[in-house]
Amino acid sequence: MRGDAVMLAGSAGSGKTTIALQYLVNGIAAGEPGIYLTFEQMPDQIYRDALSFGWDLRKLESEGKFRVVCTSPSLLIEGSGAEELLGDAIKDVGAKRIVVDSVSHLSMFVPDGDLRKEAYRMVNYFKVSGLSSLLLWESQQEYGQAFNVTDMGMSFLVDSIVLLKFIEIESAIRRAMVVLKMRGSDHDKSLREYEITKDGVKVHSSFKNYQGIMTGSPTRVAAERFADVFREAAGRKGK
Repeated sequence: MRGDAVMLAGSAGSGKTTIALQYLVNGIAAGEPGIYLTFEQMPDQIYRDALSFGWDLRKLESEGKFRVVCTSPSLLIEGSGAEELLGDAIKDVGAKRIVVDSVSHLSMFVPDGDLRKEAYRMVNYFKVSGLSSLLLWESQQEYGQAFNVTDMGMSFLVDSIVLLKFIEIESAIRRAMVVLKMRGSDHDKSLREYEITKDGVKVHSSFKNYQGIMTGSPTRVAAERFADVFREAAGRKGK
C-alpha cells in the first residue's frame, strides 16, 4: 500500500534484487519516480543487471525519474545522515519509492541491540518523506528448515513482510513466495510459485497440492496421492 515499508526477505539467489528493480521500474511507469539505495553493489553493476531484463536505468536517470545512491551504512546512520545523503535525490527526482539493498548490512555498523533503533529512524524518515519503501533482508536458509522471520527483531517496524524461499519438489529446486504480514489488507495467504524470466519476476499459482512447504519438506496432500493411485490403477485396468 502507498507509503508502507515492506521487508523482502530471502537468501542469496532468491531474486530480491530483481524484484526490487522491477518494483522501481514499474513505479516509474506508473508515474512514481524511485531511488535505489545500495550498500553492496556499484552503480555499473546495477545498470548491467537491470539491462539484462530490458530495463534501461541510465535512460530513466537521464530523464530525472530514477537515481542510484551508493554509500556506506556508516554514513547513513550518523546524525542526520539519511537526510544529507538522500534529501537532494528525493527532491531532484520527486521520488515516491525507494529500495534499500540491504538492511542486513546495517548490522555490521551498529552495536549489538541498536539495529532496530537505526532501522526505525530510517523507516521513519522514509515515511515522513512520503516514500513507499522496499527493504531487502538477507535471510539465511538451510534446506529442510523453515525460516523464522521473527529472529530479525524488526518485524514490528515494517507494514508488510514478503518471504522468498527455495523448496525441493520431486528432486527439483523451485521458488516460493508468501506474504506473511500486510497491515490494513486482507492479503493472499497462500504460497505461490514464482520464476525469474528474461522480462523479470513472474508470480504463478499456489502450491495447492502440497503441504509442509514452509518447513522445507513438502509432501503431496492425501487427496492428490489418492488421485495418483486411482489414475495408475485405472491405467493398468485399461491395458
